Amino acid sequence: MIKQYGFSYDEGRCIRCRTCEVACQSTRHVEPWLKWRRVVETWSGKFPDVTCTFFSLACMHCGHPACVAVCPTGAISKRTEDGIVVVDKGKCNGCRECLSACPYDVPKFDQDGIMQKCDFCVDRGEEPACVVSCPAEALHYGTLDELLAMAAGKATRRMDGPTEPSVIIIR
Repeated sequence: MIKQYGFSYDEGRCIRCRTCEVACQSTRHVEPWLKWRRVVETWSGKFPDVTCTFFSLACMHCGHPACVAVCPTGAISKRTEDGIVVVDKGKCNGCRECLSACPYDVPKFDQDGIMQKCDFCVDRGEEPACVVSCPAEALHYGTLDELLAMAAGKATRRMDGPTEPSVIIIR
């Protein structure tokens, strides 16, 4: 069976410092206006009962990535050995079909028009920079089985959706 790698995000531990965003940008040399990882705020309710939730969002490395299915050049692929979704920048023609298909607004485009996104820092040979830098240990990386085992006993759910995102949310 193929191991599927993913992230876990612990809402209760996140201190909203955005260190994960900065670590990603500086380690991966991402231009300041692009964010491969971003902390998203979602407001809900009606005054005076208003709540705000936060989520550290990057590529979901989905079980069934919509971006792979629509890429006309085959620039986006899902690695069989670990489920990581990667981009071959040499094959990308900048058509942005992946952006339209991704339900999470993950694909980003630099001035050259070529798609880029989180790849779990796969070429670094170590844990992703966002995980290593998180001062509150709200982010973790590993196989989905490892992440679920690490969160045992906590209110945990795998993020749902038609693309089967590889993200575990701990509340």
